Amino acid sequence: MATGIEAMVDLRRMTVEDLAAAHTLSSEQKWPHRIEDWEMLFGLGFGYVVERDGPEGQREVIGTAMAWLYGEDAATLGMVIVSPQAQGMGLGRRLMEAVLGDLGSRTVLLNATDEGAPLYRKLGFATIGPVFQHQGAAFAVPMAELIPDERVRPLGAKDMGTLHDLARRATGMDRDALLDALAPGAQGVVLTRSNEPVGFSLFRRFGRGYVVGPTIAPDRGGAKALISHWLGSNSGMFCRLDIPEEGGLGGWLDELGLPCVGRVVRMVRGPQPTIDPSVTTFSLTTQALG
Repeated sequence: MATGIEAMVDLRRMTVEDLAAAHTLSSEQKWPHRIEDWEMLFGLGFGYVVERDGPEGQREVIGTAMAWLYGEDAATLGMVIVSPQAQGMGLGRRLMEAVLGDLGSRTVLLNATDEGAPLYRKLGFATIGPVFQHQGAAFAVPMAELIPDERVRPLGAKDMGTLHDLARRATGMDRDALLDALAPGAQGVVLTRSNEPVGFSLFRRFGRGYVVGPTIAPDRGGAKALISHWLGSNSGMFCRLDIPEEGGLGGWLDELGLPCVGRVVRMVRGPQPTIDPSVTTFSLTTQALG
């Protein structure tokens, strides 16, 4: 039977009224998310909070967890936060179990901190590989070396079907709704070869500055062409990229003035989505959204 502070803790579905408190929690962890970023995440997914009695009898949110659905078979999970004052009470597990219960048999992917990874392993998640966070302000970005018949052009309204297809092939998941939600608030470019679209990258406000992602391309050269476009046309602006290790862009970003400042581990529960090896995700939308 729960006693003391544990008896005063309740778990419930997250509502829009919880976002200010959730933003406070993420700020305490020194995560960069703005309230606008929380609003975007909530609009795309769902979550749970744990709360307890606070000062003057008011309820106080002390933990969060969220998930985002991709088609019928997959989801990502993130924004798992427990206030430092409430850690050690099993609240992270309660939040995770509530979200996972709603996700059912879907394959679930997440990006884990070193602190969170042991819990996720106990809940059935297996390690895929690291993701590195690079950020900074690039002041001198060389022109990308394009191969013959290669071009980087602005994203057009008629390109959304192509973005849907490329993202589905690169991730093995249906990301249509996510891209449709991101596109109006983002800038986008498309990589073409012989006038055929083969990759794309989005650029939008996030955290302390801007995020470059997702970036999907057929190879490292194509990814560099897309990312160079954003860094070169936004010289001196604070930008962030979260890059899977296998993309091999870390040293290049270091040289451009965007050093690695953090690392998380990609984990999966259930069968990994089947991806098309001819197209690769070189930078994530965000760590939470994948």
